[in-house]
Amino acid sequence: MYRWEITRAALAQRVFAVVRSETYDEASATADTLLSAGITSLEISLTTPFALEAVTTLSRELGDDAVIGAGTVLDAVSARMAVDAGARFLVSPSLDAEVIRTGHRYGVPVFPGVATPTEMVRALELGADALKLFPASAHRPDWLRDVRAALPQAPVLPTGGVTVDSAPEWIAAGAVAVGMGAALSEGDRETVAKRATDLLARLADAAPQPPAGPGTSGLYGI
Repeated sequence: MYRWEITRAALAQRVFAVVRSETYDEASATADTLLSAGITSLEISLTTPFALEAVTTLSRELGDDAVIGAGTVLDAVSARMAVDAGARFLVSPSLDAEVIRTGHRYGVPVFPGVATPTEMVRALELGADALKLFPASAHRPDWLRDVRAALPQAPVLPTGGVTVDSAPEWIAAGAVAVGMGAALSEGDRETVAKRATDLLARLADAAPQPPAGPGTSGLYGI
C-alpha cells in the first residue's frame, strides 16, 4: 500500500486508539478488547514494555483487518525499529524531521506532534502525513476551527485528553480524526464495545459534509 492509502485506512473511522500500558500482557489485552469492539486502527506506544513485540504480533495476526502503528516514536532509530517490527504508521508527541524522513524512506506515514500553527506549517513542509495536536487538552475545538480557517490544508489529529463527549466536537471543528487512550478502552468488553459503537456513530454524524461534485470526497477520502 502507498502511504496515502495507509493514512486513509488508519484514519477511516475518525478515531485511532492509543495503547499505553505498564506491561506487555496488559497492552495485548487492551488491544484485543478494542479490536473486538470494532476499532480498526491503533497505536502501541513505545513506552510500553516490549512494545515492538506487540506491534509485530498484532500486525502478523491481523493482516489487513486492522492498521497497527507505533506511538511515542522520538528519533530515527526508534522509527526504523518500529517499521521493521511491522508498524504501518508512526506517531510522535514531537516534531522531528528525521522521524518523518525515516518513515517515508520505507513507505510508512508519519503523524508528528504539533502544538502551534508555526509547528503545523513546519510539519507540512517536512511532508507529514497528518498532524497530531498534542496535548489536545491544552486547546479547545474552537481554537482548531480558527486555525483551520487559515490552514484548511492541515490534517489535524487531536490527541491527549480527548473524551467521548469532546471527540465529536473536534471532528465538527475540522479534525480528520482523534486519538483516544483510556477514555476509549476503560472497562470490560461489553462496556468498551458499546462505547465504541456509539462513538463511531457520533463521529460520522459530526463530520462536515463535503460539497457535491467530483473531487470533493475530503482528505484521504474520509
